[in-house]
Amino acid sequence: MMISLVVLAGGSYAQKIKGSDTMLPLSQKEAENFEKAGKGRLSVTGGGSGVGFTALIDGTTEIAQASRAIKMDEKIKLSEAGINYKQVIVAYDALAVVVNPSNKINQLTREQLEGVFTGKIKNWKELGGADLQIVVYSRETSSGTYEFFKTNVMKNKNFANSVLSMPATGAVIQSVSQTKGAIGYVGLAYINKSVKALSVSFDSGKKFISPSEETAMNKTYPITRPLYYYYNTKNEAKVKAYINYVLSAEGQKTVLNVGYVPLSK
Repeated sequence: MMISLVVLAGGSYAQKIKGSDTMLPLSQKEAENFEKAGKGRLSVTGGGSGVGFTALIDGTTEIAQASRAIKMDEKIKLSEAGINYKQVIVAYDALAVVVNPSNKINQLTREQLEGVFTGKIKNWKELGGADLQIVVYSRETSSGTYEFFKTNVMKNKNFANSVLSMPATGAVIQSVSQTKGAIGYVGLAYINKSVKALSVSFDSGKKFISPSEETAMNKTYPITRPLYYYYNTKNEAKVKAYINYVLSAEGQKTVLNVGYVPLSK
């Protein structure tokens, strides 16, 4: 599923931002406010961090938005294409593990999450819950959210073959909200009342922390990550005004209002 927003303003050319679905609500709002201020217009499209990097390599976007750092193979492809790039951290995000609201489980350790997503733990009763099959939802492999979860939560273990891959974060939310035994993971800004976010422990159950703007900002929540913009240095003059706007006090206020974590208080 491809979600996009074209922010209209004067002129016939819209700069393009493409990539991470996690960043989509943020970039859409920033672009909307940028346009309202009369600074220009942008076309914002999702599809996953990998899609954004591919578009940057192909020259079909001015800015790639990513919820993970660029990979070595992507760096090589950019180099082969003669592209020098810049990386800018524009915000932070907490990656929340979500279940159906009917689930009585409120917290899980990193080890338990690894067991669930690798398929070693198949029923909620193994975790102290109901006798109910666990239905696992994940993002597709081009997603930066997928990469971050696999690296930081699963310690690079492989996902079970039974895991259901979703094309967008909104699809994960919808699926978990409609499936009693479901579990998935989403960016903090996507959490709503249709799902329940779990507290997680990365110290074998000694301390459980809930995902929130506060715990992400003070770095006590263990699944926190930076969010990036990447651009071709040849396009710096084109994109500088927008990126400076996002990094400004006004732009960082939008980061907080949309549900992400600003670079500083």
